[in-house]
Amino acid sequence: MGDTPKKPGKTGRASFGLSAESDRVLVRQVAEGNEAAYAVLVTRHTNRHLAFAERVLADRAEAEDAVQEAFLKLWSRANSFDPAAAKFTTWFYRVVLNQCLDRKRKKRPESLPEGFDGVDEREDPLGAYEEGEIASYVKRKLDQLPERQRYAITLCYYEGLSNKEAAEILGLGVKALESLLTRGRKRLKKAMNNQIRNYLDKS
Repeated sequence: MGDTPKKPGKTGRASFGLSAESDRVLVRQVAEGNEAAYAVLVTRHTNRHLAFAERVLADRAEAEDAVQEAFLKLWSRANSFDPAAAKFTTWFYRVVLNQCLDRKRKKRPESLPEGFDGVDEREDPLGAYEEGEIASYVKRKLDQLPERQRYAITLCYYEGLSNKEAAEILGLGVKALESLLTRGRKRLKKAMNNQIRNYLDKS
C-alpha cells in the first residue's frame, strides 16, 4: 500500500469532505491508500486511545509511541480489519493494547504477585479523600492489580465499553471478562478504606 503518509496534515482540505464518513468506510479507503481518510481516523481516534494507552503503560511518552505504532499498523494493515467481525473501535483498541503489551514485555519491570495489595505512600488515605483526590488514589490502587483485571476495569469503567466489546479486545468470553471485573473490583475495595470504597460503585 506504499509508505506511511509523512504529513497527513497536508490532506486537510480533502479530509474535510470525509469527516462525516463512518469508520468502516474510512478504513476501506485507507486500505486503498487514501491518506485523507487516514488523517480523519487519526484525528478522530488519537485522544481516546492515547488516554487508554497511558492508563495501561502509566507513561505518557510510552503511550504516545504505542499509539503512533498502532496507527502505523492501521496504515499498513487496514485490509486485516473485518467489519463483519468487529467494530473499528473494538479492533483498534486491540491493536493499541497489543502495542502496549509489546512495550511492557520489552521493558519487563518486575511484575507484582497476584496477591499483592501494595503499600500506599500516603500516611493518611482519608486525607486524599478530603482533598478531593479520590481518582488519583484509586488509580494508584488500580495500577497494583494483576494485569488482566486492570485491563478489564480500564476498558469497562474508564473507556466506557460494553462487557462484550471489552471481552473481544482481550480475547476472552464475556463470562471470563465479568469474572475479572468482579475480582478486580473486590481487590480495589479491599485496598481502599471505608470512606472511599464506594467510589467505583458510584462511577
